[in-house]
Amino acid sequence: MLEIKISGRGGQGVVVAASTLGLSFFNAGMFPQCYSVYGGERRGAPVVGFLRVDTQKVLLKCEIRRPNSLIYMDESLFDAREVRSILKDGDTVLINTTRPLEKLGELRGLKVGLIDAARVSESAGLGKIINTTVLGAYCRLVGQPDLKCLLDALTEAITVKSQANRDSAQWAYESVKITEVA
Repeated sequence: MLEIKISGRGGQGVVVAASTLGLSFFNAGMFPQCYSVYGGERRGAPVVGFLRVDTQKVLLKCEIRRPNSLIYMDESLFDAREVRSILKDGDTVLINTTRPLEKLGELRGLKVGLIDAARVSESAGLGKIINTTVLGAYCRLVGQPDLKCLLDALTEAITVKSQANRDSAQWAYESVKITEVA
């Protein structure tokens, strides 16, 4: 079972990202379960989305405490020590950042993806909305679901600026920097 935690801030599209990623896994023939946690609904407040995915129906109804993948849509929420306390060797972390890997702290044993989602989203005409960009990078980092399943889910779930969202996901898929930190 794959368990994913997406951290971001209100207005970045964390909730939509989690449900759209779940839909893309569903399109790939898997069984997703998605939920989000947030306090006051205001722009800039921390928001967390969770997703479980398996090849069988997901019957667990408990909190995800030790995900296999972490996605940070806002670099200010990233803490390398916290990441190391959550993830095991071989797990994945995707960070929306402009900083190089060396400046992010100790991530030994992890597969790390870095994407400047703001730049990619701006180039695609999406402004500061980065959720679909981050999803494209995540699919490349983890290797699933495949890009076609994600693009199909984006067409189905995102009706505003649909082509720009698809383009942004595609560009991020192609440009994410992936490193296995030894």
